[in-house]
Amino acid sequence: MNVLVVNSGSSSLKFQIIATDVEEIKKDQDDRILRGEVEGIGGEAIVKIRYRKEQARTITAPLRDMGAALDYILRYVASERSGVSEIKSTADIHAVGHRVVHGGEFFKESTLIDERVIKGIEDCIDLAPLHNPSNLKGITAAYDLFGGGVPQVAVFDTSFHHSIPVQAYLYAVPYHLYRRYRIRRYGFHGTSHRYVAFRYRALRGLLREQTNIITLHLGNGCSAAAIKNGVSVDTSMGMTPLEGLVMGTRSGDLDPAIVGVIARKEAISASEVDTLLNTQSGLLGISGLTNDMRELQAELKEHDDRRVRLAIEIFCYRARKYIGAFLAAMGGADAVVFTGGIGENSSEIRARICSEMEWVGLRIDAAKNQETIGREGLISTGDSKLLAYAIPTDEELLIARDTVRVIKGMPHPS
Repeated sequence: MNVLVVNSGSSSLKFQIIATDVEEIKKDQDDRILRGEVEGIGGEAIVKIRYRKEQARTITAPLRDMGAALDYILRYVASERSGVSEIKSTADIHAVGHRVVHGGEFFKESTLIDERVIKGIEDCIDLAPLHNPSNLKGITAAYDLFGGGVPQVAVFDTSFHHSIPVQAYLYAVPYHLYRRYRIRRYGFHGTSHRYVAFRYRALRGLLREQTNIITLHLGNGCSAAAIKNGVSVDTSMGMTPLEGLVMGTRSGDLDPAIVGVIARKEAISASEVDTLLNTQSGLLGISGLTNDMRELQAELKEHDDRRVRLAIEIFCYRARKYIGAFLAAMGGADAVVFTGGIGENSSEIRARICSEMEWVGLRIDAAKNQETIGREGLISTGDSKLLAYAIPTDEELLIARDTVRVIKGMPHPS
């Protein structure tokens, strides 16, 4: 079954075509046919497509909206000039899997998209105004392109965290606000946390209920998850992706009174403060330079800039602080797992986060840590009581697999 995986943003689209089915999932033999992304939808867009392990091709095209972008991609892939032998027309796409950021309390697992599901995603727009409308555009574009004959599945970032107990997801605000508006912790990056938990137990030959780990998804967006007996019991992001760790442009945790102070002192609205905390804070806000950790590390090495050093130190301190908090909440764990663009590729940041954790039995093996870039591996020393791993995430693969599972009526994976 050829599954088109769609991750639609406000002016961008990431996609993959993965051939998978029940037997391929069981044998871990899914076939990644191609991947790509479109940036600048609404104008002269930049399209990047990579077929298998070939070098990526870059094309420009005027694409007015998400529908035009998806139509262009499929037409190109099906054409002879693409070189993609597996896809000759839209008929060779058998299902579509969509990343949807917020499922609220409605969706506890991946589900087949119908009018009821679309209504549920729309009802969650208040909780994710920057993401769910874009996800809905991707769903609408796919329906316009494929019609109702091709099944489509929604895979929610929030679903994995539905196992979090009430004492961990409720905020200490008047209870009626939760009852009226569902103000609570939902958590995000669930697809990533779920995937690396699966890979961790596969690497160690464990059952789901034997999996007790803390996962750190570190990229432009960052979150931590406490996974006990294979299920999420706490996570750093909250009702929105703003809470928790320091991120590329998001502040993470702060005193809520700060919102009012900034609004009064800067004479701006609460909405404008929200934008500032989401898009002008984090690594970018502290350093005053960039939200890209690679650029910050290079700048620190070359110029030893004080604010750059501070941004990196705060980033790592906050992550270490969450590890300690989750160890206490879980009653201990067996491993810390790093993933995401920074977590998979920056040995320096991993080492900084794990420094001063010898008290809990975690020691980083410098050589292993340096060697484990963009691949799976143990990065702690042989005598560590708390292990550390780096495991690249693959959210698109999990979305493709969930799409097959839902269509085939397979049980939720254990």
